[in-house]
Amino acid sequence: METQHGGYLVVYKGGEGEIVEKKSRFIATVCPVETEEAAVAFINEMKKKYWDARHNCSAFVIGERQEMTRCSDDGEPAQTAGRPMLDVLLREGITNVAVVVTRYFGGVLLGTGGLVRAYQAATQAGLAASKIIEKCQGTKLVIHTDYNGLGKLQYLFGQQKLAILNTEYAADVVMTVLVPSEQKDMIYKSVVEQTNGSAGLEWKESVIYAVIDKEVVVF
Repeated sequence: METQHGGYLVVYKGGEGEIVEKKSRFIATVCPVETEEAAVAFINEMKKKYWDARHNCSAFVIGERQEMTRCSDDGEPAQTAGRPMLDVLLREGITNVAVVVTRYFGGVLLGTGGLVRAYQAATQAGLAASKIIEKCQGTKLVIHTDYNGLGKLQYLFGQQKLAILNTEYAADVVMTVLVPSEQKDMIYKSVVEQTNGSAGLEWKESVIYAVIDKEVVVF
């Protein structure tokens, strides 16, 4: 999956997907996690939930740059389950995520290639049932402007798809805007140009944010 603002993709809400391959059921459960302990706890929880299944294979990725990865074949032939699942997560560029694929054996052997394809397809089905968001780095910019500059700035921010977090109307207007980190210089120059240098600009704290259902959420 492509990122929009140089951020990183995470699971906001986990989901469950299922496929059937030659009578074997593969149930993928996806969960957002931020630590190895949380991932291990989730995997153990799934093993308890599906205690009667033949296999509960798992993979997880943690860290903004996917620094930590682990996977388990849980009794399937080596490299046919956990690693293919992990490959899907790495290829999709998703982090802070754990996936368990539970297999109820249907009596027909799939072969190594068939297992790899089934575990990858199940993982993709689980991700498709989850809500995935891009977490981005941004900085709050506070702008003091007169009413003449207000319309120009609202138009500029609309064009650049920037979130206006707050607007206060008094003798002048005070706007707080969320600027993606890579756009800081460009937005600063644009505001100066649009207001002929009359606006007061002040950078505030850096934040992690995401656009969820067209709403900006700051974490």
